[in-house]
Amino acid sequence: MFSSESVQQVQTVLLLLLLFVAGFAIVAQWLKVAYPIVLIVAGLLVSLLPHAPRIPLDPELVFLVLLPPLLYASASAASWRELRHNGLNIGMLAFGLVAFTVWGVAEFCDRFIVALDWKAGFVLGAVVAATDAIAATSIARSIGLPRRIVDILEGESLLNDATALLALEFGLRLLNRGDTPGVGEAVLRLLWLTGAGAVIGLAVGWVFAKGHALIEDGPVEIVLSLVVPYAAYLAGEGANASGVIAVVACGLYMGRKSATIYSARVRMQVRGVWEAMEFILNGLVFVLIGLQLPLVLALVRGTYGWATLIRYGLIFSAVLIVLRLVWTFPAAWFSHLVRKKLLRRGETRGMPWRPVFVVGWTGMRGVIALAASISLPQTIAGGKPFAVRSLIIFLAFSVILVTLVLQGLTLPPLIRWLGLAKVKGIDEEEREARRIVLRSAIEYLEGDRQAGDEEMEHVYDDLLHRYRHRLAAVGGGVDDEHFRALDRSTYARLRAVATGAIQAERRTLIGLRDKERIGDEALRTLEHELDLQESRYQLGPE
Repeated sequence: MFSSESVQQVQTVLLLLLLFVAGFAIVAQWLKVAYPIVLIVAGLLVSLLPHAPRIPLDPELVFLVLLPPLLYASASAASWRELRHNGLNIGMLAFGLVAFTVWGVAEFCDRFIVALDWKAGFVLGAVVAATDAIAATSIARSIGLPRRIVDILEGESLLNDATALLALEFGLRLLNRGDTPGVGEAVLRLLWLTGAGAVIGLAVGWVFAKGHALIEDGPVEIVLSLVVPYAAYLAGEGANASGVIAVVACGLYMGRKSATIYSARVRMQVRGVWEAMEFILNGLVFVLIGLQLPLVLALVRGTYGWATLIRYGLIFSAVLIVLRLVWTFPAAWFSHLVRKKLLRRGETRGMPWRPVFVVGWTGMRGVIALAASISLPQTIAGGKPFAVRSLIIFLAFSVILVTLVLQGLTLPPLIRWLGLAKVKGIDEEEREARRIVLRSAIEYLEGDRQAGDEEMEHVYDDLLHRYRHRLAAVGGGVDDEHFRALDRSTYARLRAVATGAIQAERRTLIGLRDKERIGDEALRTLEHELDLQESRYQLGPE
């Protein structure tokens, strides 16, 4: 059992961390810098203070507690249409780039880092192969980077965790047994990890979606939504498949089903809880990375000189950045050629180099790389100490700092210099969706009015006037304050009519998504507005 003193210490540390996250997130807004960068730098500075708390990062905390909900939140917010459309680009990064990174790092270490041979370099390459797109996409969205680049970065980060962890599995086998799987065995293992993981994730999502459809209780559905990612992850790991892929598949499925399984009220509650939870977990992750500095330095103190360590860290980070850029351009050219020649997608223009360069520059590493390095065993085959484990952890930590801070801070001016930043506003796809759903509501009201009575004529006229005005303006909310003066019976009939119009809009909106005329992001934007409108009509006279 835990003592009351230890529980109080944990509570104090957690409270301080949460205040730290909230405070420096506000500072990030003042500085107009992405909050992950500010949090990791602040964590570094705090870790250097005397008597600062030492909070070691437990790999199990990352993989079992933090990773599932963060992956699930990202996957459920992703657009299936965009992932499928950019699937070739994403696959070249999530699979091809991971393999290229592992091989490139192994070759570099074998030739230029005295302490690391090819096998240890292979392990190091697997540790740092997975990118963390949280910082990159937060910056990209804040300055209006084209949506396709954001989709590719998010898709890559959803899948490359699994492939990097598979490469790490092969690397540890190489260290312990002296051999690596053959091509056939590696392909079969990869197929099982991804295929079985995806099937398990979809099955878990299907079960929970059925459960949500039978429940109309906000708190209960919120609790179930928090259970889903952990259930998918544990089920995937229990089948010796990829828990990461299981969570991603489950998140994609539930994100698509959320438009139909939740009521408007519950959906707003679930969204609010998940937005807060995602921010808290992301904030804690980046703060914890920064606080690891003294612990990482303690591992290498006395073993390597500081000049050697700094040189290794900077050169290795530069090599990793160059490897990504070297892979990105031919991979993008190959994807462009396949889409043009084989898939016949009508791409007549040449491959644009500026978006490709931005994708190549946003290879930021995060907590997965650090947790993977810390999870490395202390001993290898025959009980021999894994002497270079501390150096691998230091290099992984160096890459995280260099890529997050250097690339994170240079990405906004780079995007502006390349002319890729755009002014925020309603894009044409969302604008067209608004036109279509508003027309469907008007058609519903005009048809329903024919079956109504004369007493409700003014209600239909008011609603139709508002919808036509919104259609003309393509936007704007519904101000229904004067409806509140209606008596209970009339307001109930108004609410039924207005809700019917909103449901007509919702059906049309989901139909546009299912026909792939709009993406999930546009659907969620308009869906949130419909949820707000529908909830307003629930606040009528009692």
